[in-house]
Amino acid sequence: MIEQISGLPAGALGFRASGQVTAADYERVLVPDVEAAFALNRKLRLLYHVGTEFTGFEPGAMWEDAMLGFRHFSGWDRVALVTDVQWLRVASLAMGFAIPAHFKLFHNAELDAALAWIGEPRADSSEGNT
Repeated sequence: MIEQISGLPAGALGFRASGQVTAADYERVLVPDVEAAFALNRKLRLLYHVGTEFTGFEPGAMWEDAMLGFRHFSGWDRVALVTDVQWLRVASLAMGFAIPAHFKLFHNAELDAALAWIGEPRADSSEGNT
């Protein structure tokens, strides 16, 4: 299941994955929210929290995740992954260089730090949300 994390600043989206994540979860929750946010913002920040209740991704969910990233390849400003799932941490470190955004990996105990990092003001104020 995927649910949106509320209370993030404008231009930032957050999602929490728990249980088994399916392609339908992406189609129902994540994709519409991301597409709506990109309609209003040139650049977005994303926080993705994979907590202790997470049991895995269905293959279709991983495909949806990759396709969403490719559709908006240059549109990400910051991406924070918060997880203690070891294979996700290794995969994100191995592929983090390919993300055209400032990518940062956090442990579950660092969720508050990840939320603060996503909400930090941009260093270059000329990069507005329009």
